[in-house]
Amino acid sequence: MCTLALLGLAGTALSAGGALLQGQQQKQMADYQAKAYEQQAQAEAQSAAYEQGQERHKQDLLQAQARAQAGASGVGIAGSPTEVLAANARQGQMDLDAMLYGSRLRQNNLYTQADISRFSGKQAVTASIFSAGSALVGGLSKLHDQPKAVTFGGSALSPRASAAIAGGYSGLY
Repeated sequence: MCTLALLGLAGTALSAGGALLQGQQQKQMADYQAKAYEQQAQAEAQSAAYEQGQERHKQDLLQAQARAQAGASGVGIAGSPTEVLAANARQGQMDLDAMLYGSRLRQNNLYTQADISRFSGKQAVTASIFSAGSALVGGLSKLHDQPKAVTFGGSALSPRASAAIAGGYSGLY
């Protein structure tokens, strides 16, 4: 009977330990996912910086071509051609700003996903602690269930028969 109680206790301990281990593994996975989101956000920033550089270079070339065409046509770079070049420059800057804004939105989204992932990992650990506690309390309560409790030194005989065997009861005759 003692062996059954020890087996029950060992099973309870394994169940509680398994719940804790599962929570820690879920937290590790969530942390890895968060790190991946952060790396994606950094890659997004680098990609946007590269694209902006490419766009800026393209706009510089277009501006230079427009100035060269205006100069080759014999028109001076004053008045209307200057206004066109300035308007093109403003539009180009707006395009660059839009690229940067879009990149920052994507980065913020990825950082938010990383935060959510970390929070999810912390929640998994908390849930595993409660699950382990529940398994521990449930398992221990089963070991001390009075109708099923293991007793040592007791007799399988009725109280009268036990007393008769011990010689303390003479009412059988």
